Amino acid sequence: MISVRDAQNHILARVTERTPPELIALTDALGRVLAEPVRAPFDVPPTDNSAVDGYAVAGDDVPAAGTRQLAVVADLPAGSVFAGALARGQAIRIMTGAPMPAGADTVLPQEVVARVGDRITIAPIARGANVRLRGEDVRTGAVVVEAGTALRPQELGLIASLGLTTVVVAQRPRVAVLSTGDEVAEPGGPRKPGQIYDANRFTLRGLCEQSGARPIDLGVVPDEREALRARLLEAAAAADVVITSGGVSVGVYDLVKAVLAEIGGIDFWQVAMQPGRPLAVGRIGAAHFFGLPGNPVASMLTFLLFVRPALLAMAGRRRLFPEAWSARAAEAMPKKRGRREFKRGVARLEDGVWTVRTTGPQGSGILSSMVAGNCLVVLEEDRGDVAPGEMVTIEPLGPPE
Repeated sequence: MISVRDAQNHILARVTERTPPELIALTDALGRVLAEPVRAPFDVPPTDNSAVDGYAVAGDDVPAAGTRQLAVVADLPAGSVFAGALARGQAIRIMTGAPMPAGADTVLPQEVVARVGDRITIAPIARGANVRLRGEDVRTGAVVVEAGTALRPQELGLIASLGLTTVVVAQRPRVAVLSTGDEVAEPGGPRKPGQIYDANRFTLRGLCEQSGARPIDLGVVPDEREALRARLLEAAAAADVVITSGGVSVGVYDLVKAVLAEIGGIDFWQVAMQPGRPLAVGRIGAAHFFGLPGNPVASMLTFLLFVRPALLAMAGRRRLFPEAWSARAAEAMPKKRGRREFKRGVARLEDGVWTVRTTGPQGSGILSSMVAGNCLVVLEEDRGDVAPGEMVTIEPLGPPE
């Protein structure tokens, strides 16, 4: 069996191609991955402007001690520009965001100014106070969002502030998803004795979309060699990645590996982990192939560990794995040495310290454990049983930011 880390490295070493770029509207770009860096076409802010509502004055008119009176010669709302220049002894009432008038370099907040008619009395304040300088946020030509960034609302806002309405992003990888096995029934249809409704295809479709990919649903394939062969060839012709669930263990009706060996190739199968040991990785023509276990938790877990990083890499993402951190075990956790174990956990911050407990029974068929959890507890290969109070590694279930 191959280790989890070696399996990840092996997969990523073979995922060298990147999806082509496409130009899309900024309004459609949430969650998409930038294929080109976004550069600022101008300074942000484009001019010096006021950071507060108050009075714009020349620094030379601000007294070093005591007070001084100035004449208010105009009001300047945000979005307007003062056409003239401020003379000595004058002030302009200015609103937050309004461009600084010529001759002014300091703004006094209105709360510290006494005004009577068209005259104000001011006290000492530092030259340049309450002024946002041109380009202090972004300079012309600077990269404001790097290629490989998955666009969040804040990046969309920053790009829009530059006057841009389109971005160049990576096309979403196409992923064909199918379930295998006579024991799997389609939800909404009849369920024969001994059958279960297909959950894996729906979780895997959701995980594909969450990972920025475009799923292609190819339904359920029965345990028939020729039917499986035909469906896998169809999937490989339509997609960049093919994912199956079930049929990769050592049972008589586990046909996926045998068919894959005929129409493509197997790089490896079986990973030293629990749950999720049976995993077939290979290719069918130009498409990457991942044969995931049939148990629902194992299917989701192997997707998170092996398929998701591959999809993110194909789209050019810079970060492929979520950040891990340490937490104190709130309960005993049994563990066999020699394999990496992943328990579904609930992490909480208690008195400034992260603690984690499991979601309860940890069977690989208990999909509700993934619903109840907010993290994975990662117990390394050389670790044995965990006692309450020991530190463990945890990883969030969601994709990296």
